[in-house]
Amino acid sequence: MFKTILKFFKKKYQDVIHSIAFFPVLLSIAFLLLAIGALQIENLEIINSVKKKIPYLFIEDFETARSILSTIIGGILSLTVFSFSMVMVVLNQASSNFSPRLLPSLISNKKHQIILGFYIGTLLYCIIILTTLGAYGNDSNSVGLSTMIAALSSLACIALFVYFINSISGAIQIHNIIDRIFDTSSNYLQNRLEKQKENKIVINSINTENWNTVSIDKTGYYRDFDISLMKDSIKNKENHIEIIPYINEHIWKGMPVLKSKEPVSEEEMENLLFCFNISTDRHEGDRGITGMIKLMEITVKAMSPGINDPGTAIDAINKIGSLLCEFLKYPDMVSTPMTNSKLIITENNICAKELMRILVQPIRLYSKKDNSVIYVLIKSLQYISMNPNISKENRLVVKRELEALKNDIDKNINNKFDKENLMVLLETNVFDTVL
Repeated sequence: MFKTILKFFKKKYQDVIHSIAFFPVLLSIAFLLLAIGALQIENLEIINSVKKKIPYLFIEDFETARSILSTIIGGILSLTVFSFSMVMVVLNQASSNFSPRLLPSLISNKKHQIILGFYIGTLLYCIIILTTLGAYGNDSNSVGLSTMIAALSSLACIALFVYFINSISGAIQIHNIIDRIFDTSSNYLQNRLEKQKENKIVINSINTENWNTVSIDKTGYYRDFDISLMKDSIKNKENHIEIIPYINEHIWKGMPVLKSKEPVSEEEMENLLFCFNISTDRHEGDRGITGMIKLMEITVKAMSPGINDPGTAIDAINKIGSLLCEFLKYPDMVSTPMTNSKLIITENNICAKELMRILVQPIRLYSKKDNSVIYVLIKSLQYISMNPNISKENRLVVKRELEALKNDIDKNINNKFDKENLMVLLETNVFDTVL
């Protein structure tokens, strides 16, 4: 029961922090508490002494205070509506021109959420103070401090609005989107590789033919295996468990997803399946190859007849090449011995052949008639194939993709001079041109 509740709250926590309403709600609550606190300390002796020393910062006239608060409410309301409209325009443009899969990352931009939350919080604060001002009547000095805070908050909103316009205009630029996806994916790959070197035993192959197989009862995309949800009885047993699917692989109901060297009971089997995080969304989160899939879809979208933007495709292909070069350094299987336990968990990484199918083949299909894009794709694959840090098997897979690319060039490039140049490039070592 406790494990079920823990998994539920983990899921809800991820949904909440990625919601566009997360920071606005927090800041609205903060401004509500600020309004209550400001009203409570208005008549303290220290506040009254400050009012006497610098009276020009505090509003004492009832009509002036009401006019200021009313003006702030109207102005901030307009800023809020305009800002939300800008967000909707940006999301619509990104979905139409680049890829609908980019929307979650744009929506969850914390900077924009904080700015919108500051607007809404200021509105809520001013409404509360204006209501209190009506209760006090002509004794506007009783809310002089609160009115001053409202004025300062409105100035902050104006500054944030200028920053918001600059930020949102930069966020929609495709090269910034590509760079952001690349940085996120690259950092994830580097951190994962470092963790594997620190505390994991690498196994390139293991014979699990006679192991006990467990099938999943759900359909979706495999996200991860949460060890914290595993029962202590399983952790304390000497056993070796293999997680069959790789991160982001689609699995079907009834498909084998786990192998156990030692027999497991029905109750333990249910708990092991409970540890699987299965999502219905292929692009949820940034783990695994999700970032590279987004870059691939940007490339394919850019090469569609309606968009026809080879420059964007070239930029995305260069980033995919760099990420693939890092990803192919991973071994096929990685085993993790659990701390203070005899249990060993082996995870499978996506193989090079599957990476080529998911990432390179769609680009090759949609770009096979564009010389400039094909040129960059050849250079990227050659760079990967010459990487001394990847295995011989992975290098052969990449070279096979180059052969497939050669076949596409022969069939789809009609200009004999362009075809000849690309064929010469295919026979050239990418490092031969490096000084």
